[in-house]
Amino acid sequence: MRIVTQTEMKELEALAQKKFHFTEKLIIENVASGAARIIVEKLGTDIHSGELIFLIGRGNNGGTGLGIARHLASMGFEAQAFLLFDKNDSSQEVKDQLRIAEAYGVRTAYIDDVADIEAYFQQNSNPKIIIDAIFGTGVRLPLSQFLYDVIHLINQEKAYTISLDIPTGVEGDTGFIQGNAIQADLTLAVTLPKLGYYQADGAKLVGEIAIIPSGLPKSLIENGGDKFLIDQQITDELPHVRNKFGDKRLFGHTLVIGGSHGLTGALVMASTAAIKVGAGLVTAATWEPQYQEFMTRLIPEVMTGYVPLDQSKWGRLIKDLEKYDSIVIGPGLARSNRARMLVLEILNNFSGPVVLDADAINVLSLKEDSQVFILRNAPTLLTPHLGEFSRFAGLEIADVLKSPYSHLREVIEQINCTVVLKGPCTYLGLTNGKTYFNYAPNDGMATGGVGDVLAGILGGLIGQEANVKKRDSLYNIYENLNKTILMGILIHTMAGKAAAEKYGVRPMTATSLIEVFPEAFKMFDDFFKSEFR
Repeated sequence: MRIVTQTEMKELEALAQKKFHFTEKLIIENVASGAARIIVEKLGTDIHSGELIFLIGRGNNGGTGLGIARHLASMGFEAQAFLLFDKNDSSQEVKDQLRIAEAYGVRTAYIDDVADIEAYFQQNSNPKIIIDAIFGTGVRLPLSQFLYDVIHLINQEKAYTISLDIPTGVEGDTGFIQGNAIQADLTLAVTLPKLGYYQADGAKLVGEIAIIPSGLPKSLIENGGDKFLIDQQITDELPHVRNKFGDKRLFGHTLVIGGSHGLTGALVMASTAAIKVGAGLVTAATWEPQYQEFMTRLIPEVMTGYVPLDQSKWGRLIKDLEKYDSIVIGPGLARSNRARMLVLEILNNFSGPVVLDADAINVLSLKEDSQVFILRNAPTLLTPHLGEFSRFAGLEIADVLKSPYSHLREVIEQINCTVVLKGPCTYLGLTNGKTYFNYAPNDGMATGGVGDVLAGILGGLIGQEANVKKRDSLYNIYENLNKTILMGILIHTMAGKAAAEKYGVRPMTATSLIEVFPEAFKMFDDFFKSEFR
């Protein structure tokens, strides 16, 4: 599913009006009807005991909110709408919808003092269901003091809060807020999800997301775009079927390098993940002084090797690189000049796909090493978290947090590499200009080693994918590589979901993800039959 900016959404609506004679009134009516049904479905029996309170703004978002209130009233539910702007200062759509809503029995009142809303809340002890239809994606910040106080009051209430299109106070493109914004339990996305849902504060404020069709033609919505949500539509062509007659050589040989003093566990997890996602062979290599410790922690299915500390002895390692189908380097590698030299040797001498994770990213920098990436004639994948990405790019982490998407695209333009920027919302930036968003917050995955597991998953899947390994055009190689990376991100996410369900978010560890790979792959297979989220 496409993710759109405000400009892209306006262009789609303008094209629908021009080519399909679609009107704003029709959009409002379609959204209001669909939103009312979703609200009833989501709330279930709670809607009968709760009080429906609508906060209405002056624009089309407010008009749609009144339309939703009217549809719910027609279903037999009582609705109270508070107009936060004088109707004379409101859009024609608000005026028209207000007249119809009142005729349907929706109670309305003009409010210009937050104390009036507070008094109403105190007088009514029923559970509250608040529908935020104040501003849509076109909000202009900062908000007035009155609206700021309204938002503060709403967020203090123990109420189920639903925002229409985006929580009031959140910018539609950046997800940025100034001071305060509605904390939604559910956001009803009109037509398509907006970029601001997945950036900065927006990702923490939108809550659950439900898509409300506006009636725009499917061909119009699905054509074009460069930002996409990882959902069922995206995964239809992923490589989820294996060759039943394949042997271990067909399913690839992955080399995983890392594991310095005190950090051999990272290499254990990455190499174990690689073998357990179906790689035919996996070899794990650590620094020579850590080799004995590493051997005592590793499963027997993974082959082993070591990297001499003396760089003059790396010749044999470099010579043997071409026997591998993919290389993962970085988990526990250490932040040293020796580690940096090893990473550069791998990038300069291996003609296959390389996954750079953790310390392999920490020892490089965009400023010094961009040419190394550009000159490679094979795919390179970086898997940083926000801190690693910031250090690599030479940016302040606060700036990256404000606008991860734009910074991600800027870095990719400079190094021509695929980047998986990890976090509660993970961003997969491809070299073809497209970006995929995996929004699946899971606090159980905020623990050491989870990134190492992802690196192993990606390396193991890439190494066994025949359409990535075969001698083909770079375009076809990247097309198949991109699908494989998408699969790896989904497997990682589903393992996190399965581990949280099996162990709970507090007790689960990175190893828990590997333990539930069977459940994750079953979920992945089911993903092709029904929605995962």
